[in-house]
Amino acid sequence: MRQLVSAPEPAAPQRMNPALTRVLAVACGLTVANLYYAQPLLELIARSFGVGQGAATLVVTLTQAGYALGLLFLLPLGDLVENRRLATRTLLVTATALLLAVASPVFGMLLAVSVLVGTTSVVAQVLVPLAAHLAPADQRGKVVGQVMSGLLTGILLARTVASLVADLLGWRAVYVISAVLMAALAVVLRRMLPRRAPDHTASYPALLASLGELVRREPVLRRRALCQASMFGAFTAFWTAIAYELIDEHHFGQVQVALFALVGAAGAAAAPIAGRIADRGHGRGASGAALLLASSAFVVAALGHGSVPLLVLAALLLDFAVQCHQVLSQHEIYALRGDARARVNTVFMTTVFVGGATCSAVTGALHTAYGWTGVCAVGTALPLAGLLMWAHGQWTTAHATAPSDAVRPAEAVDTVDAA
Repeated sequence: MRQLVSAPEPAAPQRMNPALTRVLAVACGLTVANLYYAQPLLELIARSFGVGQGAATLVVTLTQAGYALGLLFLLPLGDLVENRRLATRTLLVTATALLLAVASPVFGMLLAVSVLVGTTSVVAQVLVPLAAHLAPADQRGKVVGQVMSGLLTGILLARTVASLVADLLGWRAVYVISAVLMAALAVVLRRMLPRRAPDHTASYPALLASLGELVRREPVLRRRALCQASMFGAFTAFWTAIAYELIDEHHFGQVQVALFALVGAAGAAAAPIAGRIADRGHGRGASGAALLLASSAFVVAALGHGSVPLLVLAALLLDFAVQCHQVLSQHEIYALRGDARARVNTVFMTTVFVGGATCSAVTGALHTAYGWTGVCAVGTALPLAGLLMWAHGQWTTAHATAPSDAVRPAEAVDTVDAA
C-alpha cells in the first residue's frame, strides 16, 4: 500500500476559448440525448419487434442502467487516462453501438446494445470536468455553466426531436442520425481538444477504491450530491407524471405533449446565469434560493391541475431552479480537488442519478394511487429536504473551528491504495 501526495494544482492553461466552449456544449448535449431518444419511441419499437409495451420499456431501463454503470466504472478513468483520447474513443464506441441498435434483428440484441449505448454516453460527464480544468479559475463557473446549458438542452429536447424524426423516417432513423453525429463529434474533438494527461499513476482498482475515501473526506461533496439528488428526483417526478396529467385532465394529444416538453428547454438558460453567480462568490446563498424555488414550483403545479398556463409556469420555475442548483453545485465541488475532478463528478452524478431513477420508478405508482396532487406533494417535499441539508451545511460552516469544507492546501494527502 502506498500513498500518493497531491501536487499543487497548476494554473488552468489558457486554452479555453468561445469556440471550444461551444463545441463542448454541443458535444455534451448530443451525447447525453442518447439516454432519452427511446422514451417517445417505445410504441414504435414494440410494434417493430412484436413485443408488449412493458417489454419495450426495458430499452429505456437498460439504457439508464448502462449509464449508471458508466458513471461508476468509466467516468473515473478521466483521472487516469488522457482525456482527449478517452472522450474520442468512447464516442466511436457509442456510434458503433447505435448502428448495432439499428441493425438489431431481434429484440434481445437491441436490449443488450442499449446497455452499451448508455454506458458510453457517459462521455458527456467526462467533458464537463475537462471544461472546468481548461477554464481559468475566475471564469470556471461561467464556462461550466455554458457547457452545462448544452448538456441540459440535449436532455430537454431529445424527446421532442426523436418524436419528430421517427414520425417522418421511423424509429431506426433516430439511431442512424445519432451514430453519424457521434462519429463527427469524435473527429471534431480530436482536432480541437488539447491533450490533458492526469498525474495519477495508481491502478484502476485503486482509483475506484478511492471513491469511498472521497465520500468520507469531503462533506461538501456529500451535501451537494444529496441536495442535487433531491432536486433531480423532483424534476424526474414532474416530467414522468406530466404526460398523464396533460392527457387525462387536459386532453392533450402526443404532439401537444411533445410541444409542452419544449417548455423545459428554457431551463437551460439558467446554467450560464448560475455560473456567473458562482464566479461572483454568491453560490451558496443562491443554492438555498434554488431549492426553495423548486419546492414553490410544485405548489404552482398543484394549483395548475385545472390550468395549463400554471403548469407551464411550474415547469419553467422547476427547470430553472434544478439547472441553477446543478451548476452551482458543480462549481463548488470542482474546486475541492483539482486532481480528482473526474472522481468527484463520479460521486456527484451517481448520487444524483440514483435519486432521479428512484423517483422515476415510484412516480407511476404514486400517480395511480394519489393522482397529480400526490406527485406534487412529494415534489414539494424533496427540495425542502434538500433545503434542510443546505441549512445544516450553512450552520456547520458558520460554527466550524477549522475550515473543513474549504479547499485543502496543496500538501493534503490523497490516499489511493496501489495494487
